[in-house]
Amino acid sequence: MTEVAPATSPSAVLFDIDGTLVDSNYLHVEAWAHAFADVGAEVSSWRIHRAIGLDSQKLLEALLGDQVDELGDRAKELHSQYYKELADRLRPLDGARDLLRELHDRGLRVVLATSAPEDELEILTGKLDIDDAIDATTNADDVETAKPDPSIVEIALKKAGVDAGEAMFVGDSVWDCIAASRAGVRTVGLLSGGFSSAELLSAGAIAVYDDPAALLRELSLSPLA
Repeated sequence: MTEVAPATSPSAVLFDIDGTLVDSNYLHVEAWAHAFADVGAEVSSWRIHRAIGLDSQKLLEALLGDQVDELGDRAKELHSQYYKELADRLRPLDGARDLLRELHDRGLRVVLATSAPEDELEILTGKLDIDDAIDATTNADDVETAKPDPSIVEIALKKAGVDAGEAMFVGDSVWDCIAASRAGVRTVGLLSGGFSSAELLSAGAIAVYDDPAALLRELSLSPLA
C-alpha cells in the first residue's frame, strides 16, 4: 500500500458519486437483486450491499462464485437495465450541491472520480445539475479495473493536475478508502453509503461525517479546509 501523504491543505477534492453525492447505493442493491434472481442465482441483499462500490467484475466474482463465468455477463446486463429503470428515484444527497459549490468557490479543483459507465455517469451528473462547479470527471472508459484498485484515483489526480499529497478523496465505501490509500491520497468517509464509521476508519479514512450536508457544516474544521 502506498504511504499516504502527510497533512496539508488540499488544492483538489476527488469525489466518489454513488452513495457519496447521489443516493444510489440501495437502488444498485435493488437492481442487482432483480438481476441475480432473473439468472437464477440466490444472493441475499445484505451481501449485495457489502459489495457495492467494488469493481463490477470483482462484485460478480464475490457474489456468484463458481457461477460467475456462466451467469456474470447476463447479470451485469440486467443490472444496468434495471438500474436505468429505477433512475427516476435517484436524488442528490442532502448538501451535495452546496458542498461542491462551496469547494469550487474556495478555489479547490473538484473532480468526480468514478468508474461508472458513461451512460450512468450522465444520469448521475444530470441529477446533481451543477456542472459549472465540477472541473473534471472520470468514468469506466478510463480504467480496466475499478476500486479497490487505485487506478481511477490516479486518473482523477492527473485530471486535477495535482500530486497525491495535494488532494483529498471523499467516499462512502471501504473500497473508496482502500483505493485512495493505495494511491497515497487522504480520505474523508461518509456514512451515506451504509458502511459504518468503524469500517471506514479501519479502511483508511482520516475523518467520517454523516453525509455531504454534515461535512459542509463542519467544512472549516474538516480535513478539506
